[in-house]
Amino acid sequence: MKPDYSVLSLVHPGPEHGPPLIELENVTKTYRRGDLAVEVLHGVSLSIYAGELVAIIGPSGSGKTSLMNILGCLDRPTTGAYRFMGEDVSGLDTDALSHLRRDAFGFVFQSYNLISNATAVENVEVPAIYSGVSPQSRHSRAQTLLGALGLAERLEHRPNQLSGGQQQRVSLARALMNGGRILLADEPTGALDSASGAEVMALLRELSSRGHTIILITHSDEIAAHAHRVIEIKDGRIVRDPGPRVPVDAVSVHPAPFKNDSPGSFFADGLEAAKTAARALRANLFRTALTLLGIVIGVAAVIAMLAVGNGAKKAVVDQIKAMGTNLLLVRPGSPNRRVSSGSITTLVPEDAEAIARLPNVLDAVPVQTGPVAARFGSTDYPTGIVATWSGHPTVYRWPLSRGTFFSNADVKNYATVAVLGQTVANNLFPDGVDPIGKYILLNNLMVQVIGVLGPKGADEDGEDQDDNVFVPHTTASVQLLGHRHLHHITIAVDNEARIDETEGAVKALLKERHHQVDFRVKNRAATIEAATEAQNTLTLLLGSIAAVSLLVGGIGVMNIMLVSVTERTREIGIRMAIGARMRNILQQFLTEALAVSALGGLIGVGVGIAAAWAFRAFGMPVQLSLGPVLLAFGCAFITGLAFGYMPARKAARVDPAVALAAE
Repeated sequence: MKPDYSVLSLVHPGPEHGPPLIELENVTKTYRRGDLAVEVLHGVSLSIYAGELVAIIGPSGSGKTSLMNILGCLDRPTTGAYRFMGEDVSGLDTDALSHLRRDAFGFVFQSYNLISNATAVENVEVPAIYSGVSPQSRHSRAQTLLGALGLAERLEHRPNQLSGGQQQRVSLARALMNGGRILLADEPTGALDSASGAEVMALLRELSSRGHTIILITHSDEIAAHAHRVIEIKDGRIVRDPGPRVPVDAVSVHPAPFKNDSPGSFFADGLEAAKTAARALRANLFRTALTLLGIVIGVAAVIAMLAVGNGAKKAVVDQIKAMGTNLLLVRPGSPNRRVSSGSITTLVPEDAEAIARLPNVLDAVPVQTGPVAARFGSTDYPTGIVATWSGHPTVYRWPLSRGTFFSNADVKNYATVAVLGQTVANNLFPDGVDPIGKYILLNNLMVQVIGVLGPKGADEDGEDQDDNVFVPHTTASVQLLGHRHLHHITIAVDNEARIDETEGAVKALLKERHHQVDFRVKNRAATIEAATEAQNTLTLLLGSIAAVSLLVGGIGVMNIMLVSVTERTREIGIRMAIGARMRNILQQFLTEALAVSALGGLIGVGVGIAAAWAFRAFGMPVQLSLGPVLLAFGCAFITGLAFGYMPARKAARVDPAVALAAE
């Protein structure tokens, strides 16, 4: 059955005669290689009318390819005029020339120039994508074109699954996708066997008879014999041209006016760029996976390191806050002396009593410390002693788990009573024995256990606060420690907003009492601020170190994209030849870079969260929050954009004629 060739054309009947469709006047083309200038076309003048089947013939090196590139708006003349439908287009910018190629030209190449990772129907659809045609319409037309050319059973086949003749018919269908009012066929049968070549020439003659303007570029007299008009070029000059001759049975064509607009929305272009990017990334899965790895490691490292840093900060701050943020700590010794406070005897219990009477002071607790040997039954346990008074649990926000704390009366009466920390209680009274009411020895002093404090954990210096026995400071001074000087005084203020004012009052009082500054006052709120600042610095350092890996991942994206641009130079040339604008190419390669970065970012987020949970499982303080996750993912996305832009820009600026000649 003879194919229905009527579906191959979108051209419409028009007047029999008119001005030239294409007109070249004194066109020259000079290529420059450094300081060397080579002129390959010398003052070529040529007119081609609608409906002609023209063959341009000449030996290799005669300038045929350069002339074809200029005729198809793939290249610009160095000098001279190019008029399309009477309009001079030789000075149009790159995107305007892309519009002209898209709307008026179709290319049939000797080497087919199909996109290797796209199916036959996807290859045919490409020109319509750049024309803004809806997916349904272009898919339907592509199927119709391929069916008319005998490829209805090969729609989903890729180029490497098609014979040479089939690939050339796909190329022809692509050239006709947007109408193909002018078909430029460069050696269309050069790579085909004789039978396939005859089929392609029969198709071209049929299209010519239906009104398409066909320009054949060939060195074969046999192919040229099919043309209505044969133009011979030699050494860059036209040496033979019989002039225009349109067959009487041809349907003359009146092409639609050239439109320099930009069809299609940015969203639609972006969607097509995303599909193309996915296809390109699937075609190089291993390379894509390696590129993803760099981004994944970077994002995961940022999330995990910030989670660890924030967790460490929270743990330190929580420890300090657990002791109270409304506390002032007075230690003996000059602020400039590096001496252990235990060896300095400048603070006494009377200082604490005086401080407790100051405004805004809830209580001031004197604290003496020292080592002690505790014994119950046959169990000996070396621990520490904390000699204080009744306000200690309130000031330190340290509730009891059982029993009571000693009272003011116990302090005044030198009572031999004790309250145990959890660690001491667990060591002296294992197996659930209740210590309340039991008597223990502290060195050689028999004391009765009246209470057990709840667990407190380590202090800001990392020491176990539960590993202490608490006794009245009067009792300890006389019978355990043998001195009255204090290790420190802890002050609880009423109004935390006035803590700095209270600190000044404490300093003034002690200076008046001691007649010198032989003490140091430490503000717990200032300690929290300093600790937070230090931990923020550490977190920033950890995040910066992790960000370096993200930067390396970004460089990997750039390198891979540069390689991709180099490998796909011919594909870029094909897309530009069939109507892709600079924006389309830039968008396509940027989309690929962003797709890699976004996918790597998502995987990295998952890996980073998993790593943070793993650190937590091993006992490390970890704090996960949305901020670092969004920051890491955003950085990955911006990295893809920043490092993908240069390769994408390089791709968009490729000259289509040069790109098509790339191997």
